[in-house]
Amino acid sequence: MRRYSALFVLLGLAGAAPARAQEPVTSADSVAASLARITARLDTLEAGGCPAGPTVVTPAGTDSVAVALRRLAERLDRVIAARCGGQAAAAPAEPVDELAALRAAAAQAADVVQPAAAADTGAKEPVFEGRQRDASAMNPEISATGDIRFILRDESPQKDNFQLEGVEVAVQSTLDPYSTAKIILGFEQGGVGVEEGYLYYTGLPGRVRLDAGKFRQPVGDLNRWHVHALPESDYPLVYQRYLGEGGLAGIGLSVYTALPFSLAHGTHEFWLQGTTSEAEALYAGGTQPTLLARLLNFWQLSKSTYMQLGFTGTGGNNADADLESRLAGADFRLTWRPPEAGTRKEFTLRAEGYLLHSNEAGFQTTRYGGFTDLSYRASRRWILGVRGDWLEAPRGAYDTEWGVVPTLTWWQSEFVYLRLEGRHQDGSAVGPMNQLLAQVVFAMGPHKHETY
Repeated sequence: MRRYSALFVLLGLAGAAPARAQEPVTSADSVAASLARITARLDTLEAGGCPAGPTVVTPAGTDSVAVALRRLAERLDRVIAARCGGQAAAAPAEPVDELAALRAAAAQAADVVQPAAAADTGAKEPVFEGRQRDASAMNPEISATGDIRFILRDESPQKDNFQLEGVEVAVQSTLDPYSTAKIILGFEQGGVGVEEGYLYYTGLPGRVRLDAGKFRQPVGDLNRWHVHALPESDYPLVYQRYLGEGGLAGIGLSVYTALPFSLAHGTHEFWLQGTTSEAEALYAGGTQPTLLARLLNFWQLSKSTYMQLGFTGTGGNNADADLESRLAGADFRLTWRPPEAGTRKEFTLRAEGYLLHSNEAGFQTTRYGGFTDLSYRASRRWILGVRGDWLEAPRGAYDTEWGVVPTLTWWQSEFVYLRLEGRHQDGSAVGPMNQLLAQVVFAMGPHKHETY
């Protein structure tokens, strides 16, 4: 108990330090005398006796030390009265209640005395500000990704077996509290191109995000992914034939928002984009404006399982080629990933289907295509997968094409993975094709293998 009394006085002294410049200084002799009286009464109480009369403390005034001593004396008198019941002597009692009372008194005094002292002196919480003069604080994040391939085909003579499929350099930076910029350059054997380069704003009214520039468009579950992040070495055949070899990208404006309602406890996202899209299959190289809308729905079915269901529509015209194209698609994704083994176990099923309607010089066609993709993570490093493709030719003569792509991926680390992939494709317009591919993908910097 003596220790708690001393601790309380020290807390009072610490809290009162800022106020001494404006309050009378309490005499050290009176403080020592008051502490001696309190200590003596505590000794008597601790020995089983009941001290007589009230606890007298001599410091006067309104400074924090005097206030703290008076409050402590009042608390001690209440503890003595509760224990002794007004008698001259009583049997020793368990000290738990007295200690609890002293702790409560100290806590109350700390809450009352210290803020009051801070208010008297105008003290404020410390504020830490970064004042870096180093120019590196303004540098953007820079990342690079490489994709190296070795391919064996069922043809003779063999050629182009070793390929540097491409190198990506990504530069991104937060420009200010309102906007962020991202630029992704692709280096290929044919030259250098801008894969993406856009500015986006977040925190706008209505929970809206606004993108301006060139960006990959949200068609299905995989079109926004870059090649090095795909579960296979390339995009599904329906993407390649209907959207373009590298998927669909556009230059323009994009508005995104999370919808403010929930159906069956789901989350719903919406995109609306106006762009000039680079899609030879859709628009035959046209540069007229195109529109795209996408609704994506997400449901957490359990702690380990979630489901996505998306719908996409896009279309545009090319007056020079007398072409009108409209594409509608639906995509489904089911993922199982147990929380206790999220980096070691995962199963994902994807299925997407598309309808492409074209009117070319008065000749109308409606074609269908889609794919199914299975992926199973057997351990932290090993992933097994297989994709099945089927589609009809986007325009012109009616042809069909299908393919099967099994994969085995080994993650050396989060920066490097190696993949062994087989491929069989066949179609009514071309003969069968078989190949075996070994792929090495590496990444450096914060961008790594970005997925969505």
